[in-house]
Amino acid sequence: MSLRLAVVKETREGETRVAIVPELVGKLTGLGYDVVVEPGAGAGALHDDEEYVAAGAQVAETPWDGADVVVSVNPVDASVVRRLPVGTATVSFLPVGAVPELVADLRDCGVTSFAMELVPRISRAQSMDALSSQALVAGYRCAVVAAGLLRRFFPLNMTSAGTVPPAEVVVLGAGVAGLQAIATAKRLGAVVKAYDVRAAAAEEIRSMGATAIDLELETLEGAGGYAREMTEDRAARQRELLTPYIAAADALITTAAVPGRRAPMLVTREMVEQMGPGSVVVDLAAESGGNVEGSVPGEVVRVGNAQVWGGANVPAQMPGPASRLYAQNVVNLVTLMTRASDDGTAAFAPDFDDEIVAGACVTHDGAIRHEPTRTAIEGEVPA
Repeated sequence: MSLRLAVVKETREGETRVAIVPELVGKLTGLGYDVVVEPGAGAGALHDDEEYVAAGAQVAETPWDGADVVVSVNPVDASVVRRLPVGTATVSFLPVGAVPELVADLRDCGVTSFAMELVPRISRAQSMDALSSQALVAGYRCAVVAAGLLRRFFPLNMTSAGTVPPAEVVVLGAGVAGLQAIATAKRLGAVVKAYDVRAAAAEEIRSMGATAIDLELETLEGAGGYAREMTEDRAARQRELLTPYIAAADALITTAAVPGRRAPMLVTREMVEQMGPGSVVVDLAAESGGNVEGSVPGEVVRVGNAQVWGGANVPAQMPGPASRLYAQNVVNLVTLMTRASDDGTAAFAPDFDDEIVAGACVTHDGAIRHEPTRTAIEGEVPA
């Protein structure tokens, strides 16, 4: 009997992505899955139901009925979780700290759940790293937004009427999103300077053609390529040293965030108020607390002379590439957990001795397997 993989329609307001795109249906059917898609699931990413059918999928109102695996971008709704048979697996982003009741439901219903943001940041798991793939999209979008809001050219223009100097852009944070923002701003012709608390990031910044800002502060390298949290004294000194760079910038893009934690506040309102008339600030981390004081997710607000754009589900603002990249991450993880059975058919059989599978798993067999989540929840929700 074939395995059944369900692709559900996203219910989060403003969500346009889809967990599987038509071009990847064939990879799943090749593994032995019947792919069943909820009507309209791909509409936000400009994929209609007919495309899925042409690719070999089925379309059904309740695709999760009898499913072995349910895939989505955001966590499936609790009403769906409670209808899933014991042993069904879900694969999605699953912000465990924000949805403890849902994690408890997944546990109590015997659902095996995997969180894409918990995939370990190791070389073997790079093709499954959805955080990086979505950050790539968000970083590009940030630079385009900054260019769109700024009422001047990004590139140098030399004309018979005179020379128009290039815009000066400062990027804070040089992870995947920050480096993509740097690269995009450079391609648009801006003069770019960037800063990251990790000393190792300076070489990556320079490799993108930007100038690495050196504040001569201690480096804050952390696990998994992320930065360590800084003390308030260091944060204050960093803000003081960054102020003249920000004041001179036409556009400021901030991208510093760590999954599961509040974003560091890098730029105060007073710092933004020193920017010149017509300046622009793009805060990618607005949803997780914000790098810029006063930014509001999903809105453009004015602080001093600057327009401050707060990011809200930024990858969903470019649903085509975001969905394609995320879907490939999901397919790669599902492939890792699919085995050929002795009779030649496929079986969904996660190997919990594999560090990728174990790291991404939140619930399994009626228990919370992710230790920090189990510790946080089991004192709040009865087992």
